[in-house]
Amino acid sequence: MHTRLAAHLGSRNVARVIYGAIIGLALIVALESYPTSAGQMIGWLVGTAVAVALAEFYSEVVGTETSERHRVTGQQLRHMLEAAAAVAFGVAFPSVIFLLAALGLIEIGTAFTLAKWSGLVLIGFYGYWAARFAGAPVPRALVQGGLVALIGAFLIVLKAALH
Repeated sequence: MHTRLAAHLGSRNVARVIYGAIIGLALIVALESYPTSAGQMIGWLVGTAVAVALAEFYSEVVGTETSERHRVTGQQLRHMLEAAAAVAFGVAFPSVIFLLAALGLIEIGTAFTLAKWSGLVLIGFYGYWAARFAGAPVPRALVQGGLVALIGAFLIVLKAALH
């Protein structure tokens, strides 16, 4: 598993997962104050993941064909599908937590709290490793991971201020 994680962290799909995680976090924060069931949240997250992934894929295909003036190749399509899947993963990641609530293992309020924190942790995790791979010492990498996680915290604070 360590090799797969290292390979993933070395890929360009990290940016796509972060992008998706921020979208998922924004959705969770937006829907938290509405009477939403765990099953509905899973549906919203998975549905949004599919929609954003399809938008990512389609925009890459169109952008490539218009800029390169030829149809995309099979290899380009594979890369585009991998990128779209990474975005979908980032958006849908918290649905696992809502599945626990749907199964009655945790309360829906706890699921929202855990889902928000999981988004912050995921974003911070990638920020930390980006700094480490760029040669930063551990303390500086922790600061970078924390600062990047503030993006997600900003969403949570903004929602609290507006509600």
